[in-house]
Amino acid sequence: MAAGLPMMPVARAVAEAVNSKDACTWCACVINCGQRCALRVFSHNGQVIRIETDNTQPDTLGPRQLRACQRGRSMRERIYSPDRLRFPMKRVGERGEGKFERISWDEALDTIAKEWTRIKNQYGNDSIYWQYCSGQQSLVSSRRAWQRLMNLMGGYLQYYGSYSNAQGAAAFPKTYGGRPSSLPSEIANAELYVLFGNNPSVTRPSGGGKGFQIDAALTRHRPKKIIVIDPAFTDTCTARADQWIPIRPGTDAALISALAYEFITNGWIDQAFLDRYCVGFDEKTLPKSAPAKSDYKSYILGAGPDGTAKTPEWAAPITGIPVDVIRSLAREMAMTKPLFVSQGWGPQRQANGEATCRAIAMVPILLGQVGLPGTNTGAHEGNTSFPAVYLPIGKNPVKATIPVYMWTDAILRGPEMTRRNSALHGAEKLRTGIKMIVNSGGNTMINQHGDCNWTDKVLRDTSKCEFILVCDNMMTPSARYADILLPDTLGPETNDAACQGGSHGDVACMLAIQEAVKPMYDQKSSFEICRLLAAKLGLEEKFTEGRSQMGWVKWCYEETRKKVPQLPDFATFWKDGMAKVWGYRKDPIALEAFRKDPMKHPLKTPSGKIEIYSEQLARETADWEIPEGDVISPIPIFYRTWDMPGDPEGKAFPLQCFGFHGHGRIHSTFHNLPKLRYLHPDMVVMNPIDAEARGIKDGEKVVVFNRRGGVMLPARVTPRIMPGVITIPQGAWYKPTMVNGMRIDVGGCINTLAGHRPSAYAKGNAQHNILVEVRKA
Repeated sequence: MAAGLPMMPVARAVAEAVNSKDACTWCACVINCGQRCALRVFSHNGQVIRIETDNTQPDTLGPRQLRACQRGRSMRERIYSPDRLRFPMKRVGERGEGKFERISWDEALDTIAKEWTRIKNQYGNDSIYWQYCSGQQSLVSSRRAWQRLMNLMGGYLQYYGSYSNAQGAAAFPKTYGGRPSSLPSEIANAELYVLFGNNPSVTRPSGGGKGFQIDAALTRHRPKKIIVIDPAFTDTCTARADQWIPIRPGTDAALISALAYEFITNGWIDQAFLDRYCVGFDEKTLPKSAPAKSDYKSYILGAGPDGTAKTPEWAAPITGIPVDVIRSLAREMAMTKPLFVSQGWGPQRQANGEATCRAIAMVPILLGQVGLPGTNTGAHEGNTSFPAVYLPIGKNPVKATIPVYMWTDAILRGPEMTRRNSALHGAEKLRTGIKMIVNSGGNTMINQHGDCNWTDKVLRDTSKCEFILVCDNMMTPSARYADILLPDTLGPETNDAACQGGSHGDVACMLAIQEAVKPMYDQKSSFEICRLLAAKLGLEEKFTEGRSQMGWVKWCYEETRKKVPQLPDFATFWKDGMAKVWGYRKDPIALEAFRKDPMKHPLKTPSGKIEIYSEQLARETADWEIPEGDVISPIPIFYRTWDMPGDPEGKAFPLQCFGFHGHGRIHSTFHNLPKLRYLHPDMVVMNPIDAEARGIKDGEKVVVFNRRGGVMLPARVTPRIMPGVITIPQGAWYKPTMVNGMRIDVGGCINTLAGHRPSAYAKGNAQHNILVEVRKA
């Protein structure tokens, strides 16, 4: 300071705090990696100076510490980030330019109330859309507050599905009537553990996540062999695998078909299991409505409509896996039991993702490795469903629901969207297009959606979507498209609670979020923002029901206690900072009861059995208008899609590209923290064979491009990815600029390259279907 250099916000906060006695409060990381982790916040003089995590008991393989990863522990850097939104603002430039001026809360709320009322009266509530988000996962001051207010205002257009698992969530129930999966603890009872596109060492890394629990299971008993099937040699391969089998993206179903051929022709299938528990493996168990030879066995052996036997020789050029490796894998799976098969969510984020998801499940089904100790259904490792009670949102009178990935379509051509051409739920067609978007706690609007350059044009057109409200804590790329921009608080600046998320395995926990410091500027919590807005709309009494934010936190906890009596009283919970409940799920083996007695414990499929042939899927989509190149099959088959090798695009763009989750971000959250960017820099990972052919050396900046645009990043040249394929960490913040007449994203957002076209059945994001070329920058 003596030299006239300004201090950074974090350094200033520490300097102002060093002379005060510290105080410790509890918080939680509630960004959506699927886990929720405890944080301990130390503060001095109204400043957060240190973040630690759970150390409340000895760490064991049973009850354990819920340690946050490095991302959760970066909360202090988030609070004092230069990118924090400090005041309400309104747009003063062209939408998307990011030009704003500060306004008062009164002006902001008045503007929102006026526009909301105008659009509701002019177009109807179904013209108001709640944008998909995953950055707010607490019980009260989150998206729940906004959805509660939106329902009080007469409702809004909803979505179904998710950007994470739309294809899997839609397709897997067609096989099993739901998404059953065994807990990670069952891996300790397996002798072979096979992971398809599943990288829990990175995607589930915390002390409360599946990654730790898998390690705990392997400590108790390690299977004879662990095999990872993935285009890239991931951290899970490094840490756990005995064998890595590289595979071309989008071709898992072709590999499964060849494995099935080996199982059937060598007599390795469990025919008794297939006859008793399954529908559609062979002709004798087909539904009456099914055409002749439409069974799975006929498809595999070449007796079906395509007349092609799915031999290893057929699959090898499609998948990039040698014939002898396919045969060896089939024999290993058939001979080594119990067999635990799991899949990540990457393989289903393809245009053929629904078929891929169901195909992977065929391995345990064909071998009868379902419902037994040490087995799984082929889904991701399982979770404990914990019945936490969130802030009630009420009922939404608007019945129409769109696929989550098609909101840009609903802006451009809403009245043209129908059940038959756009998989609408709750209505035969949309009555109007989207005229207003409420986006809180999410960066999907531009950063996580497909074809960012095209999406940018859609959002800039104020004649289509007339009003965009964004509430967030950072100036994200999506925030630049706001007409009104509201500054939200972060965890240590408010009171709330959270429960473990959807990827926590066998842990059940409630976490306290306690106000450690007051907001530095004019930020307000989502609940308080919605309360103030409700007052402007004449709905405050209905919104609050006489409770403050803290009153609702207590209410949610006490309502949860009624369902989970093991939880302590609220005062004890608030003092301890968390309440762990161990062994809450009593059925660690998926479908164990069904396996023991399928008549007494039928599945929730129409037949009550495992449906290899889904008559329900065939009937549901019989009258659909399906774009050329899309396929919806009642059995899990492999088919080539757009933006895969063999597509005409491949001549100009010969490399397949897919995104991966890295250590340094959760989706796009944490991208703007310099420490994490230094530790985990973004890069284009490519094989030395592909790099040498293009004269690219490790560390050189390259441009990855296709007809949609380009991104500029350093190259990481390594044999840890198969030739012909490159990968880029997803979630980097979109930052386009013009370079030599081409629109280049120098932020490195992979979705600049991804298409907008959805998958066939779920209409989910096929953002791993990308063909590109790479050249030196």
